[in-house]
Amino acid sequence: MTRSGYDIEHLIKIIAGFKARYPHLRIYLEPGAAVVWEAGFLRARVLDLIKTSGVAIAMLDVSFTAHMPDCLEMPYQPKIRGANEPGGTYVYRMGGLTCLAGDVMGMGDYAFSKPLQVGDTILFEDMMHYTMVKTSMFNGIQHPAIGILRQDGTFELVKTFGYEDYKNRLS
Repeated sequence: MTRSGYDIEHLIKIIAGFKARYPHLRIYLEPGAAVVWEAGFLRARVLDLIKTSGVAIAMLDVSFTAHMPDCLEMPYQPKIRGANEPGGTYVYRMGGLTCLAGDVMGMGDYAFSKPLQVGDTILFEDMMHYTMVKTSMFNGIQHPAIGILRQDGTFELVKTFGYEDYKNRLS
């Protein structure tokens, strides 16, 4: 409902009509992703590039299983800054760093205008929703730090995660 162009007046009419038909019910709107729509990014780094008979795989230092389960559990493919550009001829499938065979971006591949290199930064856009609340530390995979990048370019580190966080989740 915070998306640009969302028909808020239509939503209000639907809710008002529902309330008129069922006046004994309380209606709650759970904002969910609406609060963080198009907010936050997850920074990843390319660890390796694997050539296959099909699409090349960019192995990243993040995990879809541990850090981005929404990309596996629902039909969500986040944008990658600089990817999917018109005419992009270098296509990659993003792979995660766990030992799980399914730790890959299953919703689609990404085209870039130039080839990726080991060490390149990948920025997954619009990653605040679910990414922070549904993560796991599968096999001790470290979580990315959480910070605030302000409009003036300053960065504030809010939280980091380490072995103690993993250990404390186990007991």
